[in-house]
Amino acid sequence: MGIVSPGFHGRRRDTAVKLPPGQYLTEDFPVLTAGPTQHVPLEKWEFVITTELGQKHSWSWQDLLALPSETPTVDIHCVTKWSKLGTEWQGVSLDTLLEDVDTAADYALVQAYGGYTTNLPLDDLLDGQAWIVYRYDGDDLRAEHGGPARLLVPHLYFWKSAKWVRGIQLLDQDEPGFWETAGYHDYGDPWREQRYQGD
Repeated sequence: MGIVSPGFHGRRRDTAVKLPPGQYLTEDFPVLTAGPTQHVPLEKWEFVITTELGQKHSWSWQDLLALPSETPTVDIHCVTKWSKLGTEWQGVSLDTLLEDVDTAADYALVQAYGGYTTNLPLDDLLDGQAWIVYRYDGDDLRAEHGGPARLLVPHLYFWKSAKWVRGIQLLDQDEPGFWETAGYHDYGDPWREQRYQGD
């Protein structure tokens, strides 16, 4: 993986808006990436859920678009301390994708084109908490923001919302991903300021 792109310096916090501790508001959508931007041709894009027993469930780009979509409007919070409120997305709920997946797993390791990974408890992908999104603010999701599709898990710091998502490995035991092995928190709750291990 390449060098991490530089962070951003915050603006003064708007005290009328409730933000997680240590965060500041931005109107921009900063681009932070571990490694180069991935450009995945739609005809080669595939999303695969692999169970703890090795069973695979896969969707092509056309398969994904044929599924019922949702349009969540959510606040997002980056570990580098910016927050963007009321972001508008379109995509497929993980509830839909996992509906016919038979699993007893407790954890998920999310995998992205380019080799990035991040870990989450499986419960954090269910019950209307997470989506595979392909549109942002009414337009196709641009590559620098994770297009053609990224994971969106807005209740956790944004590094958990993996760009260029290509699959999820369901696991019986937690397995840390890219940033987690580098010292970032395993869970990443912005309201508890879980930025690094030990927070």
